[in-house]
Amino acid sequence: MKRTGTAPAGLVIVDKPAGHTSHDVVARLRGIARTRRVGHAGTLDPMATGVLVIGLEKATRLLGHLALTEKEYTATIRLGQATLTDDAEGELTASAGTAGVSREAVDGWVAKLTGEIQQVPSRVSAIKVDGKRSYARVREGEEFELAARPVTVSSFTVHAVRAVEAADGTEVLDVDATIACSSGTYVRALARDLGAGLGVGGHLTALRRTRVGPYGLDAARSLQQLEESLTVMPIGEAAAAAFPRWDVDGEQARLLGNGVRINTPGLGTTGPVAVFGPEPESRFLALVEESGGKAKSLAVFT
Repeated sequence: MKRTGTAPAGLVIVDKPAGHTSHDVVARLRGIARTRRVGHAGTLDPMATGVLVIGLEKATRLLGHLALTEKEYTATIRLGQATLTDDAEGELTASAGTAGVSREAVDGWVAKLTGEIQQVPSRVSAIKVDGKRSYARVREGEEFELAARPVTVSSFTVHAVRAVEAADGTEVLDVDATIACSSGTYVRALARDLGAGLGVGGHLTALRRTRVGPYGLDAARSLQQLEESLTVMPIGEAAAAAFPRWDVDGEQARLLGNGVRINTPGLGTTGPVAVFGPEPESRFLALVEESGGKAKSLAVFT
């Protein structure tokens, strides 16, 4: 497909296929949109599929703020076996089986992993330890510990618990669940901790992200579909969907564009607010946050 002209500023909601890294998807979108200004909000592991939010042109400046929103997943967790990476792509490190593990016990530990919890990230995550990625230290055989971090699992719903036979003949349980959680939560670590709590080990065998903030699978397009027709959510529409909205008059818009901290009407939120100019254009102007009764600019788009 031949594409000419400048890529529009906005978001592209991609349904990421398995086997692709988030960087692979960014590279593909650079070719499709014919621009170098492409970024993503929230990495998905190669094994995972589903919603990956891509920003084009100046919409890349929204991405750091979008990454702080809640995410939702469907997942399958295998109980009875543990792996080095806490998912199906890693080497099997323990195979205990699940004899005597009841549905009630599963539900009990799921409840303990719901709400505001302290979570130790997966050791093969991209978190830096003394300036070096955790996954790189694992590859090199280093021994180290990661500190627990506060995360929020707002819902962890089990839909089915299925007895299956693993490839090595071990009788295991596959748990199908949907999980809504804060940014920075590792679903692999939830699988690991569920198995550890039950004393049998656990790892993730399937993961599909169904939502990032307000952007769901209904808005997502496959890479093939995007090759055929690039679908871009305009930057103003994207901002209005993700953040509280504040409409200002012409003079306020002018002052904001000049970097002046204008008075706020009491926005009632501690997070980013999307500011729009007056009609008829109702143009997206900036992301701001309230500080001392004034609007502190986080990113200006005029």
